[in-house]
Amino acid sequence: MAFSVFWMIVSLLLSSPNPIPEIEKLVNTFYSPERKDQITGDIHFDSTVIDGHADTMMHIINEDSWLPEVNIGEDTSLNIDIPKLQEGGLDAIFFAAYTSGYHGNNPRSISRTLAMINALYWTEKNNADQLQITSNTLDIIESIRRGEIAAVPTIEGGYSLEEHNAIELLHQYHDLGIKAVGFNWNYSNALGEGANRVYGDPEKTPSQGGLTELGAAVAKEMNKLGMVIDVSHMAESTFWDVMEVTGAPIMATHSGVNALHDHQRNLTDEQLKAIKENNGVVGIVFYPAFLTDEPEAYAEDVVDHIEYVVNLIGIDHVALGSDFDGSDMPADIQDVTDLPKITDELLNRGYSNEDIEKILGKNTLRLLMDVEKAAELVPYNNGNTTDLAIDAAFEMGEMLDSTTPLLTAEIKTANDVKIEESSLHVVVDGIEYEAQFDSDQSTMSVQVQEPLREKFHVVTFEAAAENGESVRDTRIFYIEDW
Repeated sequence: MAFSVFWMIVSLLLSSPNPIPEIEKLVNTFYSPERKDQITGDIHFDSTVIDGHADTMMHIINEDSWLPEVNIGEDTSLNIDIPKLQEGGLDAIFFAAYTSGYHGNNPRSISRTLAMINALYWTEKNNADQLQITSNTLDIIESIRRGEIAAVPTIEGGYSLEEHNAIELLHQYHDLGIKAVGFNWNYSNALGEGANRVYGDPEKTPSQGGLTELGAAVAKEMNKLGMVIDVSHMAESTFWDVMEVTGAPIMATHSGVNALHDHQRNLTDEQLKAIKENNGVVGIVFYPAFLTDEPEAYAEDVVDHIEYVVNLIGIDHVALGSDFDGSDMPADIQDVTDLPKITDELLNRGYSNEDIEKILGKNTLRLLMDVEKAAELVPYNNGNTTDLAIDAAFEMGEMLDSTTPLLTAEIKTANDVKIEESSLHVVVDGIEYEAQFDSDQSTMSVQVQEPLREKFHVVTFEAAAENGESVRDTRIFYIEDW
């Protein structure tokens, strides 16, 4: 079945300028009643199980160098590694690039964010037959069909996005496959007010207001790109402003219900109802401090929050958002191998297989598809052409030996395609530069003049042909002795 679906998708991509309606039908077929009749055995392992938030990548990198060193392809002490994912039946995970920000030091916020995105690419490279980075709904489904773990890159804490670089850097993150961005991690920033309602400076200066003008611009650009706005960790004022400006469904990737446990990180009934109106989804967090007044939490507490959302706004708007490797866990869910206990609790409460499928993953897939349908950029085309390509002179995650590197890429053309030289641009950490073009060598380059601060950086090479076709190539690199 997977082989035939693969060729169906290839046909759609080649024949249609906008294959989303056909792909949406394919997604719905995957969950059709006819297919359900064929499902036997354990509902947990027969479902597509998706977790909306895990902080595993911050444990992959070295605390000092920020270089990746822990391979989750092996058994680890973490909540998540590939053997545990396979045992726990978790098919797809939103892996967060988390930072609480470095107030007044935007380059370090960029570097920290990129270090964890790089860690995910390193993880994929070291486990290519078991884990695949996925940037859209189709990628997720196909990765799962191949028996791989679908790794969805996300950002928790948009502290790297400031007035001087936000839109271009957002596009670079999109190139890297980032599917969701949480504007805040509690602290306020250039995008809006965080849940703590203070900035991250040493004095913890109080903040006020909700979404900024820049935050509104970023939200609208994310809509265009098919990226999910994550409202977890926002102040309530920022949440309401986001709901006013977004033209696509949003997701609270890892939040709880305030009516069950009063906490600034939890969502009020009014917020939950707004999420229903927006056709969004709430990923219920597993962190005991958000779930209960008791010193310990259990799987039943997680399901209490799930059930509250179901009763208030319906079965189509709730999902899982564990916060594995980012917080304490319930007493009976110590790692991802215990995830089937959530399904068992749902079964014990009388939920149907169809409703359990929605909670475990179908609702999240539906949300992603809805966000992609609302986008201006069709996520399955990616601007690729057969006549024009760019190949950077270094690999993803490669070390460069200068703080003022010469950044170079080869431009490859076919069928007598001619390059539009005025289209050649290089973007470094969200700042755009005009590229130099060597027609003899067919290369584009930019010489960095000001020494780069901090360790990790991202560069995008962009070119267009005279016929209008355009391509981008985006790579992370780092500087050893910055």
